[in-house]
Amino acid sequence: MARDFPQERTQRHSRRRSHKGRWALAGLAASMAWASWQKRQAIRATHHDRLNTAPELSRSAMVNGILMRWEEHGERSEQPPVVMLHGIPTNPRLWRHVIPRLVDTGTCCLAWELVGFGWSINEGLERDISVAAQVDYLIAWLNHQQIERATFVGHDIGGGVLQALLALYPERIAGLVLVDSVAFDNWPVPAVATAAQMAGVIGKLPPALLRPIFHKALTSLGHDNTRRETRSAALLWAPYSQPTGPAGFAHQARCMSAADTASIAARLPLSPTMPIAMVWGDQDPLSLASAERLAARISVPVIRRIQGGYHFNPEDHPDIVAEEVRRMITRVAQGPTADDVSDPTI
Repeated sequence: MARDFPQERTQRHSRRRSHKGRWALAGLAASMAWASWQKRQAIRATHHDRLNTAPELSRSAMVNGILMRWEEHGERSEQPPVVMLHGIPTNPRLWRHVIPRLVDTGTCCLAWELVGFGWSINEGLERDISVAAQVDYLIAWLNHQQIERATFVGHDIGGGVLQALLALYPERIAGLVLVDSVAFDNWPVPAVATAAQMAGVIGKLPPALLRPIFHKALTSLGHDNTRRETRSAALLWAPYSQPTGPAGFAHQARCMSAADTASIAARLPLSPTMPIAMVWGDQDPLSLASAERLAARISVPVIRRIQGGYHFNPEDHPDIVAEEVRRMITRVAQGPTADDVSDPTI
């Protein structure tokens, strides 16, 4: 019988460690190469697709024991400000091309970051960050900022949070614009639903291995402007590249449930007293049929449909989104009798 000498075992173990080390280095090199390529693509996309972009004017404050973050642009006045809510897996930078088109008219814009999302990931790791919970966080932040009423704009689950606000605190809403919003059971999309099922595994991944899952979640919703998609992917990935990014993404996916919006729907007012507008891409995976159902529920006569538009219209079509928000600001200023019906297609 051949003997297994200690020296031979040491050599075998050394070779195994060497192989593992090579695989780890190869993975790191591939990750760095991908990041470098993506950065080059983003720079190229920015060069060929220059839009007026709001700087990242970030602010933060401790509210009820939570470090909350938002962007603020323009000067506050007696007029209700515009408060914007993003969705998953985005952050306040989603509105970077919309904000300049509003601030130029003298409007104060505040893009609030959902607790547990964007650069606030760490604040959500041990908290409920569902749509239902976000309403309470939003109200606490509004009170802290002494904002009694605002014109609200919501995208994706941000729109779901604002539907809950409409159902529970309608007196805080001067006007409302929903852009490609979650509603009823039109969400989560398959990629996010799969991430929720695998949350236990995803939460333990290193950021480099989360990256393809993150991008799958983005592309499953879609852009119709590929240059902006490239830039957006690089920009929105940044908060998830930190060590707690995978745990944060897993927790986000785990907390997403259509049961929240289904429950909210039953409490939505049939005849809201404030003006409401809706903007939707006709190719959005969050189907136009769900938009029409929501519009019928809250008495929105016409949906602004973006022909060929997918989900991330604040990035792909900021001019259209900003136009609808400006119309809403005008309607709010004119009072509840204003009649400003959107063109149904673009």
